[in-house]
Amino acid sequence: MKKTSAHAGQIPDRKYFRIGEVGKLVGVDPHVLRYWETEFSIIRPHRGKSKQRLYRKGDVQNLLRIKVLLHDEGYTISGARKVLKTDRKGVPLSTDSHVLHKKSTRNKKYSQGKLSVIKKELLSILQQVNRGNSKDL
Repeated sequence: MKKTSAHAGQIPDRKYFRIGEVGKLVGVDPHVLRYWETEFSIIRPHRGKSKQRLYRKGDVQNLLRIKVLLHDEGYTISGARKVLKTDRKGVPLSTDSHVLHKKSTRNKKYSQGKLSVIKKELLSILQQVNRGNSKDL
């Protein structure tokens, strides 16, 4: 796997890029780009007369976002697909991460509230069981 990758501001201002160039910009091998093309519907490179894949600047930006989701943030392919589907408006990834973190924090608080109720119920049951055992003695 290649280690270097470009940021969105470092993408050259050209209309089309070949798969090898995109691989260097994104920091992955061309076979990975071909695989991602099958998994993510937002990646649809144009095919020229020579039948080579020609990626547009938007495709390169989307591939960079996919790489961040999969490699840096640890999403699965289906999870990254969901994030990209909900983010059709072009909101930066940092905002997405913040929103996802907010949701998980909210869910955690909700879960902790439910857990405390369950804990109280279990303690109540334990007290009842202990009272029943002391009567038998």
